[in-house]
Amino acid sequence: MFRVDAGSDVPIYRQLVQQVRRDVMLGRLQPGDQLPSVKDVVDALSVNPNTVVKAFSELEHQGMIVRRQGVGTFVAAAPPLASLAVAPRLLGPLARWVDRARQDGLDAEQIRMLLEVALDEPAAGEPAAAEDDRRAAGGAA
Repeated sequence: MFRVDAGSDVPIYRQLVQQVRRDVMLGRLQPGDQLPSVKDVVDALSVNPNTVVKAFSELEHQGMIVRRQGVGTFVAAAPPLASLAVAPRLLGPLARWVDRARQDGLDAEQIRMLLEVALDEPAAGEPAAAEDDRRAAGGAA
């Protein structure tokens, strides 16, 4: 279920948290689904148990998961991130775009930067309107 990138600048516990949040958002994990035990994650990833405990504690604090003593760890009945109904439909084209970017020689960091730029840019067909709004508000274009 989990993957870690030991060469990443993102701490391992944060990678685990992000993966659970992503899987809930994409509907891969549903309310009530059981997560692997700390021991299972430690064995699968060869990470320190405290790292997994820290990730699970943060997820519990965020309301994403619940721990049931002696039973296991489960996705919360009403996690704060709702599943995105459109995510599966959008994931295929996005995955193909990422494949094309990799074929063009971009690495993961460069692809992330492109996505961040795209998220920060106004939607297609809106740049002029956004610029006009900034001017009308007295801001620099």
